[in-house]
Amino acid sequence: MNHDIKLVAVDIDGTFVRSDYTYDIPRFRHILSRMQNVGCNFVVASGNQYYQLRDLFPGYYDELSFVAENGAFVKDRKELVFTANMPKETVDFVIDVCREYPEILNVLCGVNSAYCQRGTVSQEFFELTNIYYHRLQWVDDLKEVKDQILKFAPTVPEEKTYFYYDIFCKKLKGKVEPTTSGHGSIDLIVPGCHKASGLKRLVERWGISPEQCVAFGDGENDIEMLNYCGLSYAMKNAPQNVKNAAKYVCPSNEEDGVLVTLEKLFA
Repeated sequence: MNHDIKLVAVDIDGTFVRSDYTYDIPRFRHILSRMQNVGCNFVVASGNQYYQLRDLFPGYYDELSFVAENGAFVKDRKELVFTANMPKETVDFVIDVCREYPEILNVLCGVNSAYCQRGTVSQEFFELTNIYYHRLQWVDDLKEVKDQILKFAPTVPEEKTYFYYDIFCKKLKGKVEPTTSGHGSIDLIVPGCHKASGLKRLVERWGISPEQCVAFGDGENDIEMLNYCGLSYAMKNAPQNVKNAAKYVCPSNEEDGVLVTLEKLFA
């Protein structure tokens, strides 16, 4: 069994869960107890909201740590370690830029909830977003939201993902950084705030080193994390640039690649 590994970080969508959003719970609980026995922490590292991620692990989420909202929300078991705080003028500026392009379906992500503006997105989009943001509210105007803002999560037509990614890079330079997991989803995050920065906060807090960390991911927003950790696995279903960032490729999310690999690492 590998006693040197002190942190295992996993992305969720396309990595840890299958496409139907399930995972083998008994198998995972078994691996988790083995990891805990050798003092290794399990970290859920995702662009999704903490309240959604936590619901994937009912009854035992307090045993896990979370780097949620692409590094903007970091929790060490029961203790909140870090939340990003986007300045109000930046928030308003981003809202104005997005409003220039009506096909951008915008979601504002705060500490307490995420928000959609009435009249700009459909009920269907709201319900779809609710899958990833279990705390989601309708508001009349995104600029009127009273919450600490972590990031934006705009959705654009899938075939125009990189068209909008480039627009965001140009127009929002220095204010927010776009990151994408592909498929029309782009996150606009506080500069320097990504999954690796979230992991670094936990690494420093726990007095361990990046060499003692393992990461699993399948999207471009996992690249910093895959580079940061001493051991890294891209999923077989990941695009080539993500595979290039990782040291190894493991079986796909549909084949329970994370669990298969962890069983070997903690045999």
